[in-house]
Amino acid sequence: MKPAVIVTGIAKRYGKVNAVRDVSFQLNEGEIVALVGHNGAGKTTIVKLLLGLIRPSEGSVEVLGEDPASGDFAVRQRLGYLPESVAFHMALTGRETLAFYARLKRIDTSSAPELLERVGLAAEAADRPVRTYSKGMRQRLGLAQALLGQPRVLLLDEPTSGLDPALRRRFYDLLDDLRSSGTTILLSSHALTELEDCADRVLILNEGVKIADGTIESLRRIAQLPTKISVTQTEGDTSLSRMTSCPAWTKTGSDTFETEVTMEDKISLLKEVTANPADVAALHVTEPTLDDLYAHFLNSRRAAQ
Repeated sequence: MKPAVIVTGIAKRYGKVNAVRDVSFQLNEGEIVALVGHNGAGKTTIVKLLLGLIRPSEGSVEVLGEDPASGDFAVRQRLGYLPESVAFHMALTGRETLAFYARLKRIDTSSAPELLERVGLAAEAADRPVRTYSKGMRQRLGLAQALLGQPRVLLLDEPTSGLDPALRRRFYDLLDDLRSSGTTILLSSHALTELEDCADRVLILNEGVKIADGTIESLRRIAQLPTKISVTQTEGDTSLSRMTSCPAWTKTGSDTFETEVTMEDKISLLKEVTANPADVAALHVTEPTLDDLYAHFLNSRRAAQ
């Protein structure tokens, strides 16, 4: 895939504080990358570097073939950004707010109505003052301004904050559409469960250092965390207790048992468990989640220090 963003050996220092240290990565066209890390890990610094708001102390940042901090307005015009805390003029309506940002970005304001409808702020809501908006409505208005000009690179910081479950689903459907059209999306969030379903890749930061970068599956292979298997047997059956080749089973219900197994042994155990389908009433396989992987890589780095 063609890279839209190339970050090479960047560092950013504020006096004696190293906010980011020797970080390199690429963001490809039509890719959603989750940027994960605790507060102070360097996520916001990286977003500011990609926006060209600050310059790296070392290394280089290339966005759509250009240095975003060079002053080339054409590059910034193709960037979209949604900050964690959106702040708008409370007296303006949603429609007026979007028209204002369109003029700032020097693009045609005719796309504003379609964008407002796309984020669920059409008709009556668009013509109400922003001061009457809920937090979720302001967040949706912020997303609409980030989408002005059909950006090729979209940077989102905690974008689902304040959105209810239905609107979150709609938001991720919108991201799928943008990805399909070739938009590159960097998504910074603490909502790891949500990211697991939408991200093509995960970039994990800790204390300004990149500690992991890859797909969920590749990170699972590296981490080698166990898979959880839960089996509900048909009433009165004791076939699990007769198995000698599997790890110990823990009883979690009247007829339900659970165990953990390595990636290498998972398939063979499942074959043995399901050898007699009539013995199995229910079967659940739970792979390591992004929460599990994040904790693993964080703990591994701390142990290595």
